[in-house]
Amino acid sequence: MSPGAKGMGSGTSRRTRCLRSVYSGHRGGINWLCLSPDGDHLLTCSEDGTARLWKTKGLQCCALLQGHDSYVTHGHLENDVAYTCSADHTVRKWDMATGGCMHVFRGHTSIVNRVLVASGCLFSGSYDRTARCWSPDSGRQLQEFRGHRNGVLALAHFSAQDLVPDYALSGREGGDFLVTGSTDCTVKLWLVPDGRCCHTLRGHQGAILCMLLDVPGRTLFTGSRDHTVRCWDLATGEQTRVLQDHQGSIICLEFVNRHLYSGSTDRTVKCWMVASGECVRTYKSHRHTVSTLQFHEGVCEFLGVSQYQERKSYCVYRKCRLVCESLRHHIWHLEKSLQGT
Repeated sequence: MSPGAKGMGSGTSRRTRCLRSVYSGHRGGINWLCLSPDGDHLLTCSEDGTARLWKTKGLQCCALLQGHDSYVTHGHLENDVAYTCSADHTVRKWDMATGGCMHVFRGHTSIVNRVLVASGCLFSGSYDRTARCWSPDSGRQLQEFRGHRNGVLALAHFSAQDLVPDYALSGREGGDFLVTGSTDCTVKLWLVPDGRCCHTLRGHQGAILCMLLDVPGRTLFTGSRDHTVRCWDLATGEQTRVLQDHQGSIICLEFVNRHLYSGSTDRTVKCWMVASGECVRTYKSHRHTVSTLQFHEGVCEFLGVSQYQERKSYCVYRKCRLVCESLRHHIWHLEKSLQGT
């Protein structure tokens, strides 16, 4: 999306109008962003080795999160703290009020790609072929999930108690589960307390680049470099449907009102009816890879980022039904990591 671009098309020549606000300050490309649950703050993670916390009203940078020794790959806002991970092999926890680093989580031996906070735990995934579980308060590593043959790019979490009452996974009732997607073309489901892999989902012919859970529907959606989205039954690990229409890798997924949206390197977003697997709409207005989709508060306000070639600023677009990001740096690192697969 170029600086002058408007909202995503609806399949016709009609374009949605957007309001644009420019935030600048980073000295390198924007690798990731996260909007706080209340919509008041935006976290940006940059190639310059820092993360910044912004107030969405007033365009003000309220905290510079500085301390990583290499570029920051991903971030997450949770209550009054921020989490970031980096190519320096660490995860950091930050006080949003002061910008001070509260903990450094050490243990990974390669680039950390993702962080996830769930059920009072912090999870991370890395190119070192592992995912790890940490205590957010003490910084202590609680569990290591080892079994993938290549890097872990995607994370998801669910609790058995969130599923239907008669659901049991591998003969157990209750418990927390971590889902990991890897460049080895597999998805693994792990029991968090003991780190045991209870399911390995096979079927993709390319790296797993993104995942999404529909816990009430007991369904896991996975997007891959093989140009497909696949649907899996969480109870059995069975592949239930393959969604095929994209001409490029699937980078991001979003699930709203029984519709699944997928963004791809083919520069399109597709809308699928999950029940039938039918592609009901294709959005074609993007000029670059679509790497993030985000819905915010139903249908009113959504957030997107478009990274410019000078890699020094980005735009926040509001009041768009679907907004996408063109984060070419993320794809560059992804393709580089896949060269050895």
